[in-house]
Amino acid sequence: MNTKLMNGFPFKQYKKETFAQDEMKTRSSNFFEWMNQRRTCRDFSHKPAPKEVIENILLTASTAPSGAHKQPWTFCVVSDAVLKKQIRIAAEAEEKESYNKRMSDEWLKDLAPIGTDWQKPFLETAPYLIIVFSRSYEVEENGHKHQNYYVKESVGIACGFLIAAIHNAGLIALTHTPSPMNFLSKVLKRPENEKPFLLIPVGYAADECWVPDLKRKNLGEIAVFL
Repeated sequence: MNTKLMNGFPFKQYKKETFAQDEMKTRSSNFFEWMNQRRTCRDFSHKPAPKEVIENILLTASTAPSGAHKQPWTFCVVSDAVLKKQIRIAAEAEEKESYNKRMSDEWLKDLAPIGTDWQKPFLETAPYLIIVFSRSYEVEENGHKHQNYYVKESVGIACGFLIAAIHNAGLIALTHTPSPMNFLSKVLKRPENEKPFLLIPVGYAADECWVPDLKRKNLGEIAVFL
């Protein structure tokens, strides 16, 4: 392996595989068509996915870039039925408060086509709950704290990788953000340097799985070429 020291640190040579333009167009188009089939789902089967698949999905998420390569994330995978029930009860309590008191009329109107409410049975039905925690700092053995950088950006990118990997494996997911989410830290007994970022139920789609008939914005609505 070709390596050298740069500013006192080891670097290795990186060569990215390239493709002919026609193949690039085909690969990029095929990947878009595949990802465009991804949907946020709420109808889960009880059927468990192989643990190795979940592990590979998490390893894929961990390949995301991060500020100063600090990798400021922790993925908690919950399959225990008791813990899932505790999470559901706590999440529904927050969601009920939000739907009844916290959300504006405009927000509720925007949610109406999606058909959501405060009840979250998928938190128990889905075989796995992946709770993503962001790590604002690290604690060394001697108690010294050192900061992580661009934490929200880094964890957000990792979650994008995670969602793509879930879809690639043939599973479904839901990006769930009960607000506030502090109860997850208590239920899962996470340390103070970790804050809940995203709750993602993962599993197989139910035999009858319904999603809103929504349309995504076209290229002209999302991109500007200058």
